[in-house]
This record gives sequence, C-alpha cells and structure tokens, in this order.
Amino acid sequence: MVGTVLAACLSGALPVSVLNANAAPVAAAPAMASAARPAADSVRAAAILRILRNRMASDHLRAAIVRVTIDGKELVTEAMGESMTGVPATRDMHVRNGAIAISYVATLLLQLVDEKRVSLDDKLSRWLPEIPNAHRVTLGQLARMTSGYRDYVIGNAAFEKTLYANPFRQFTPQELLSYANLKSLWYEPGTSWNYAHTNYVILGLALERITGQSIPALMQDRIFGPSPLRNTLDPGGTPQMAQPVLHAFSSERRQALGLAPATRFYEESTYWNPSWTLTRGAVQYTTIADMATSAEAIGTGRLLSPESHRLQVAPTLRGFGKPIQGCATCATLDHHYTYRIGIVLSGPWLLQNPLFSGQAGVMAYLPSKKIAIAVAVTFDEAAFDKTGGYNNAADTIFREIGALLSPDEPPPVRRR
Repeated sequence: MVGTVLAACLSGALPVSVLNANAAPVAAAPAMASAARPAADSVRAAAILRILRNRMASDHLRAAIVRVTIDGKELVTEAMGESMTGVPATRDMHVRNGAIAISYVATLLLQLVDEKRVSLDDKLSRWLPEIPNAHRVTLGQLARMTSGYRDYVIGNAAFEKTLYANPFRQFTPQELLSYANLKSLWYEPGTSWNYAHTNYVILGLALERITGQSIPALMQDRIFGPSPLRNTLDPGGTPQMAQPVLHAFSSERRQALGLAPATRFYEESTYWNPSWTLTRGAVQYTTIADMATSAEAIGTGRLLSPESHRLQVAPTLRGFGKPIQGCATCATLDHHYTYRIGIVLSGPWLLQNPLFSGQAGVMAYLPSKKIAIAVAVTFDEAAFDKTGGYNNAADTIFREIGALLSPDEPPPVRRR
C-alpha cells in the first residue's frame, strides 16, 4: 500500500587506545593497534551478520543485502536469503534506488547554487510559469518540501486505484502532476511541511529547463561520475534492470483487487514500473555497493561546497510543520525524522529509506564517525498484514547496526 511509505519513514569492541594503554615499548604500540583493528572489525562484522539473520526471521524477509563501511573501508558486505526460489541473493544484485535519488536531485540544485546560476529563493515561475502557484513557490521550498503542494501519491485514492489497476503503466510527469491538484495548496508556501513526491517531479522539470540538459545527463556528469557510482542508472524510463536482479514479491494490491483477508495473495513485483516514484530521469536501479558510496558522497558533501553541504544537512526544520486535517503527509518534524534538502536527518544520522513495490532499502551516514550503512530487503508473504500493508524492515536493520557501531550516537527509535 503506497500509504505505508511515509509511515515507515516517520515511523562494540574496546577502543584500540584502551588495549594499548599499558604497552611499555613505544615501538610496539602501532603493531598492537594494527593487530587489534582486524580482530575488532571481525567481531563487529559477525555482530552485524547476527542482526541480519535475526531480522530475516523476525521480519519475514525473503532476502537481505547489507554493506557497511567506515571511513570508506569495507567492514562487511553480505547477502542472505533468496532472490527467487532456489536462486540465492548475491551481493552484486541490482535493486530499485527509489528515494535515494531524491538526494541526487537536491544535490544537482545545490551545485547550481554553488555556480551562482540559481538561488534557493528564486521563484519557480522564472522557469516553469505554466505550473499553478509557481509565482508563490521557490526552488528551495520544493527541495525542502515546504511548498504546500499536495502529494499525488499518499492519501490520494484516485491515484492509488490507477496505479494498482496496472502497476506496469508508464506515467509521464504531466500525468503525475494531474493527480496533485496544483491549484490548491495545503498552506502558504514556507509556513509548514508535508511529504510530497510532487515537489521533486516539479524540481526535476525545473532543473532540465534551467540547464537545458536532461536529468540522466546531469546525473552522469555531476553525480555518478564524481561519486563514483558505477552500477546506478536510469533505464530510459522503463522498468528494466541490469542482471543480476534481486526479485521482489508483494501482497500490497490485495485491497485494490477486492480480495478477502482470508484469500492468499502474493505476486511478483520486480518489474512493476516505478515511473511514478520520482522525476523523469531519476527513476534508477543500483547495487548495495553504490548505495553505500552514495551515503558517503552525500554525507561528506564531497559533491558540494562546504557552505551548500552545511545547508543541505543542517537540522533547521526540526520542530517545524504541523498536522493539517485531510493532509496525510503533513507533520511536525522531530528528532526521529527531520527533512532538510533532499536528505532525512534522524538524530545525528543522514539517510534516505525507500519502500515500494515489495522492496525496501536504506542508505545512511554518520558524519562524526564516517560510518556508511546500506541495506536492501525483499519480503516473504508473512511480512504483509491482512490489508497488504508492510513496514520498512531495512530501516529497522539499519538502526540496529547503527546502535551497534555507534552506541553513543545511535539512530533514534520511535517508541510505540
């Protein structure tokens, strides 16, 4: 069920210095330190794999792939479970990128700010005057999701009906925006916050108009090349993915098809068309290695000036926004979930955590310790409730791994 996306989002070894404290010969300390690090890393890697195995069972996962790096060095990369019956999941399998690409689109905008080609305060009407309310909304408000535009996905029964009637349908940006009722804003732009896919569909169109280049070209030149991401691609607006592919399965169309709760229903969703998820040209597939690289590239700000990076990740919207009657995505941002510019702040961690079409993922980064965590999962039939709903188990895995590796700065967990 597409409404579960926001709900899922809103929802160690001793230090080397201690081990070496009593070492008498000065020359021996580096050798002891270098010997201790691999041992400590082995212990932490084993603990991560235990978390993965336990969550595979408790969250009814079909497959899980994880990669963790610290300061760019691999701590663990592993795949568990099956892609399809009899086909093991592998570390090189391709998965959908989903909302991870939102951070790329936001980075493209901030690069243009660095080049003084645009300002975050520029009105959208400068480039897309045909969009309703463009004279009231700025580029920065689109990027922060404070524009007031309505989401065409979450809480939109007409769109959900259309999407689930034919999950292979190819949507154009104009078709997506037709479901958003752009003439009616939830609030005066800049005065509150709501999650809306609408913002990044419009922002992508604006970036193409500003630069005269397609989003795929901008991504290749400005994001994929410099990051570097070697296995991430927009397949030309099709649901195609390069082999090998991690197959996904889902029960989320149960209600849309009018099936009774007692009726078993579980179908392959690997090649459902994700054209509805993001702006044209940013609907991508990736690998677990590229997800971890993305976490580090976005988290360190290597693609931006220091000023723009600070702006992208600063928690200035924490405590901002309010629920609005009838708005399924209007909320007050808090310590667990604060939106900034294309990136989510959860405590001290930076992340994106996509969930759709029977698959889920997380890319996350802790700047203070240079920890990057990437997780991708698919679900067994038992993971879906009687309505077809399900939760982002990849996010849960990330939070457990984050707490293991950084107990003094763990990712916050929302208490129910």
